[in-house]
Formats: sequence, C-alpha cells, structure tokens
Amino acid sequence: MKAKLTKIICGALCAAFMLSGCQSMNNTAKGGLIGGGGGAALGAIVGTLVSGKSDKGKGAAIGAAIGATVGAGTGVIIGKRMDNAAEAAKQVENATVETVTDANNLTAVKVTFDSGVLFATNKYDLNNTAKANLAEFAKVLKEYNDADVAIYGHTDSTGSDAINNPLSVNRANAVSNYLKSLGVSASQIKSVEGKGSTEPVADNSTAAGRSQNRRVEVYMYASEAMINSANNGTLK
Repeated sequence: MKAKLTKIICGALCAAFMLSGCQSMNNTAKGGLIGGGGGAALGAIVGTLVSGKSDKGKGAAIGAAIGATVGAGTGVIIGKRMDNAAEAAKQVENATVETVTDANNLTAVKVTFDSGVLFATNKYDLNNTAKANLAEFAKVLKEYNDADVAIYGHTDSTGSDAINNPLSVNRANAVSNYLKSLGVSASQIKSVEGKGSTEPVADNSTAAGRSQNRRVEVYMYASEAMINSANNGTLK
C-alpha cells in the first residue's frame, strides 16, 4: 500500500514538472494533459503551473465538480473553445486575460479589470470608460454563453474589513448587474462575491501595488452543458 501511494505521488510530481515546461502551450494542448489529469490534488498543482501564478487554490476552486467523466479528449475540445474565448477577451480594452484551471482540471479564462479604471476610490459606481469596456466584454460572454461565469471584487488594504468587504461585494455586483443590463443571461453568472483585501496580487505598501489590488476578476469556465457537449463530440 505504501509503495502504491509513493508511485501515485511520484506520478503527480512528474506530471507537475512536465507541465512546468509547458507555459507556452495554448489551452488546446494543455487541455489534453489537464483533461486526463489525476484528481483534485493534481489539479491544484496543474492550476498553478498553467497560470504561472502562486495562487494555486483560486484556479482549482473555479467551477463545481460534476459527476461525468472528463477525459483527455474532452480537455482538448474545451481547451480549443477556451483558446477562442481568451482571444476574444483580449480584444477588450483595459482587460488582462490569463489562463487558469477549474475544479474539473479544465482550462478556464480569467479576465481582470483594474478598479482604477472601473471605479473611483472607495466607490462602486461604474464610470463611462468602464461601461464601454464592459459593453465589449458582454459581447464575448454572449458569444460564449455556454461558459459559466464567476465574478470577484477586490480592494487594497486601505481601511478596515468593515469598509473593504462590502465595497468589494458592491463592485462585483456593479459589474454583474451592468453585464446583465447588456443582455448577458443571469443564469450564466453563477457566483458574484467580494474578497475584500484578502487576496492581494501586489504589495499594499506602495501606491502602485494598491492600484493593482483594487480590481474585479471575471472567470469564464466550462459549464456542465459544455462538458457534456464535449464528451458527446458536439461542441464546436
């Protein structure tokens, strides 16, 4: 039993090291590796390597696990779909597009909007530039309406949790509500949450770092319907 466990751990580590050299792969290629991955623990490792970031838990937490088997072929098909979604999202001004993995070890698209563009300090009402950017992004979501969506608001560490927590929720809701006003289906947006200042991506001791931490993140990930379509060979 101990020897078997050792083999499993070694296999997971080998897969992780193999993927660490694959940063330049597109999602289609990575999907073949990830779709045939070996479970949630490996998925968290893969999520870190594919995204090139240290926030391994975040990528692994996106999307609900499903009962259907997700095979390597499914991963390739969904990877291609997400490649196309990422390319479309990259055309949106003031949006940064990255790749992460979801709870099913499938590629997903992370789009980050800078709160310095979206909001005034300590505010959550959208300015005209933000509305124009989100109008372009809404077109992407409607084109890829088989992708589920999660929206997270973040703040810097200035102020207390009593201020930052509701502010981050309000910012996430402002983006969600505006996207829905533009025709994005409410059923496509699966979660809208505020993270307060708990997940900084930069140094809060500098003005530049705080600016990066004030942000809204939108994740596009494979819905159960998309996974089933990929399994059935009907997803384009």
